[in-house]
Amino acid sequence: MESTTYPTTESSRPEDEKLGPFANLAYGFQHILTMYGGIVAVPLIVGQAAGLSPAEIGLLITASLFAGGAATLLQTIGLPFFGCQLPLVQGVSFAGVATMIAISGNGGIQAIFGAVIASSFLGLLITPVFSRITRFFPPLVAGIVITTIGLTLMPVAGSWAMGGNRAAADYGSQANILLAGVTMLIVLLLSKVGNAAISRLSILLALVIGTVIAYAFGMTDFSRVAEGPVFALPQIFHFGYPTFGVAAIISMFIVILVTLVETSADIFAVGEIVETKVDSRRLGDGLRADMLSSMLAPFFGSFTQSAFAQNVGLVAVTGVKSRYVVATGGLILVALGLLPVMGRVVAAIPSPVLGGAGIVLFGTVAASGIRTLSRVDYANNMNLIIVASSIGFGTIPIVIPSFYDQFPAWVETIFHSGISSSALMAITLNLLFNHLTAGNSDQPSVFGAASERTIRYADIAQLRDGDYYADGKLFDAEGNEVPLIRAGGH
Repeated sequence: MESTTYPTTESSRPEDEKLGPFANLAYGFQHILTMYGGIVAVPLIVGQAAGLSPAEIGLLITASLFAGGAATLLQTIGLPFFGCQLPLVQGVSFAGVATMIAISGNGGIQAIFGAVIASSFLGLLITPVFSRITRFFPPLVAGIVITTIGLTLMPVAGSWAMGGNRAAADYGSQANILLAGVTMLIVLLLSKVGNAAISRLSILLALVIGTVIAYAFGMTDFSRVAEGPVFALPQIFHFGYPTFGVAAIISMFIVILVTLVETSADIFAVGEIVETKVDSRRLGDGLRADMLSSMLAPFFGSFTQSAFAQNVGLVAVTGVKSRYVVATGGLILVALGLLPVMGRVVAAIPSPVLGGAGIVLFGTVAASGIRTLSRVDYANNMNLIIVASSIGFGTIPIVIPSFYDQFPAWVETIFHSGISSSALMAITLNLLFNHLTAGNSDQPSVFGAASERTIRYADIAQLRDGDYYADGKLFDAEGNEVPLIRAGGH
């Protein structure tokens, strides 16, 4: 099976569409609002685990915004050999949170930075291997991964809708969930509006309107926006020089492998959504940008960088495929990294508002995957069981997050992510059943046979020239009835 490609040229690629400054700014800002909660969550969690003060955690967040913006610009605009030039927003990867917390207990924040730098460099060296696997990502695999991305993100949207902070007294309150529901309703109503611009900006407008409603009912607080500096430059090695430990580097390298798998999946996913060609060279450029960004991020006080799956969903929701829109979002991230006051404004958006929009947004990701899977051929093959097994395997850590708690740390790191779990399973089963065909039976299993009418080769071999079937009976060329043996008969 070959990977799906689209006959586009450099001058006609959908992602190269230029919409103008205002549209770029509006849609780009919508991308940042969509991923802002995610990009600040990692430095917040890791900073607290490392015992940093609130002011130092604030610097981690600012550094992550700046590094994410720079990484987004590299990925979307690109340099020779770096950047896939697709509408992908980059930011701090969730994949390494547990590993970084463990590292911080033995060497502090400096050990985390050292492990990220060294493991990302190793990842940069092995990207040529990953860039040569395009034919192993047909719509079958891409559809499974896209669907699982949407399913994986739904608990995030649900937690946001409940209030975001599990320790808060109002977590899961009726008011929070009602606010999320109102925001979701606004998204749906704006999407129905005949005006194309309003429909495409439905997520952004719903976030603004939802925040205004929350402010009117006292559910958000802008009083801290004025606290702290307005402008601040990121400082190189503000937290001290990195330290390099072998165990820490090895554990982070496992995270890098997971990141490479997830980024590959995101690149192919957005390629499917945009309907543009993604070949091995383009994949390699995207992975190299990912690794270079991850290697340089600790210099400013940030961590591993990867594509944000929720923004892949936003591309599908809005239909805005231009990479320049996302590049503008990268500039906004850089500005947020230089202007902490802007970050504090965005941080004032209530979590339930983000949750209401996220339900539609992340659900659209899953729906896009289902649409991709609808193009897969399920006749007389094992594709149905590949889909079933991969999605089922990928949803295990989603519905039971503690499933791998008793396994070694490296197993938990790899399979705790539903995205990497389903991707690895889909790739393996696709290789086993569709590429390594030696030993495949000519009689499909019950899973393959259940979806289509099948006839065994052994039965066809018993037919003779001129045989025909009519009125539920089999006749030979002379019109004589041929006896049929019922299933299980002798």
